[in-house]
Amino acid sequence: MKKILITGANSYIGTSFEKYIEENYPDDYQINTLDMLDPNWKEYDFSGYDSIFHVAGIAHADIGHVSEERKMLYYTVNCDLAYETAIKAKESKVKQFIYMSSIIVYGESAPYGKKKVITKDTKLEPANFYGDSKLQAEIKLKTLGDDNFKVCILRPPMIYGPGSKGNYQMLSKLAKKLPIFPDIKNERSILFIGNLCYFIKECIDKENSGIYFPQNEEYVSTSKMVQEIAKVNGKNIHLTKLLNPFVFILSKFPGKIGRMCNKAFGNMSYERNFNVNYFSLIDSIRITEG
Repeated sequence: MKKILITGANSYIGTSFEKYIEENYPDDYQINTLDMLDPNWKEYDFSGYDSIFHVAGIAHADIGHVSEERKMLYYTVNCDLAYETAIKAKESKVKQFIYMSSIIVYGESAPYGKKKVITKDTKLEPANFYGDSKLQAEIKLKTLGDDNFKVCILRPPMIYGPGSKGNYQMLSKLAKKLPIFPDIKNERSILFIGNLCYFIKECIDKENSGIYFPQNEEYVSTSKMVQEIAKVNGKNIHLTKLLNPFVFILSKFPGKIGRMCNKAFGNMSYERNFNVNYFSLIDSIRITEG
């Protein structure tokens, strides 16, 4: 039986992984969760664990109007706390440390109409302090890795699933309300939480180290995603190219409007050899929509 410690309580990914293991492999793994908001976390005994799965962090939020103090908190939590936890894990003879980074270390999506396909050689250029806090954590964590302490870094794209927050929920609301939607053939890498949980389990089983880019097998366009969500909910949404010129115009707007438009309809994908084929897109949407 492998022993896993999830460092970070009440996170979407951490609780989803724990539930996945309990429902599918209850006799093969022992999982405990440590609340990193408790200042006494440093007193917790890490010895005896095979893997530390570090999910504590501040998620990507509106980065438009953030104080310098708030920016520093991103580095304190996403970088420094992860590094301190990994040092403690290594000193406690834990075999593996898994860190949740993000595709955001490569910057924002390509603007509407432009391609952006990420390979293992793509330059790292985070566009904001959130992405940089993740990248700085990666840089520090990699210095700790050796034959006896495997550092495994995951850079997932947008994660969605039952109870998830963020961009998927916005698309779901639009799919249930709108009769028409732009017909745009963009390409996005996305990752269903079930596929991520399966991938994390594989990383633990194989004691993986290095950097990984898990994604669903299929690229998805925002238009197709909205259409499939509508279909699962018994709605019929019509895709039309007549709206595409309006999307193009909005993508050229300065500030938040243009940024949100490019985020929704721009391109950002990993090359295809990083696929996780456990749940199909249709199945994942059915599960997410309940």
